[in-house]
Amino acid sequence: MAAVFLGLGSNLGDCRENLNKAIELLSQSICKVIAVSAFRVTEPSGFYSKHDFLNAAIEIETSLSPDELLNQTQHIEREMGRTEKSVNGNYHDRIIDIDILLYNDSAIDMPTLKIPHPLMHKRLFVMEPLAEIAPNFVHPTIHHTLYYIYNELKTCEK
Repeated sequence: MAAVFLGLGSNLGDCRENLNKAIELLSQSICKVIAVSAFRVTEPSGFYSKHDFLNAAIEIETSLSPDELLNQTQHIEREMGRTEKSVNGNYHDRIIDIDILLYNDSAIDMPTLKIPHPLMHKRLFVMEPLAEIAPNFVHPTIHHTLYYIYNELKTCEK
């Protein structure tokens, strides 16, 4: 079983319900949910929207490979009503977003999947919930704990 960390976000509809539904669908179909962070309201990042996001991080265990997991998370996004993905930094409002942040201590660089998520260490809305549920997990390419990365990012944001 692989230890995996996912980032969840929603800024359309009932965001709390959207995150809870995504967690439920994940646990019913592809994984065992180990930990769920608190839900956090954040401003949109990388684009303008009048809708704030609700973000969280979860730790799961799964027997799926990284690419199988990607296929399943994208299936859940579509099942919940997401019709378009963000491409090349072109972001938009969304019912649900499920990002694979970390997969064990793997570093994966495929055209369709990059793990660790290449922007996670630059995003407070990702690092804060991750540091909450796995503060001592060591980022496989930066070689610092998630709490350390979060704390450095938080300090830079001030």
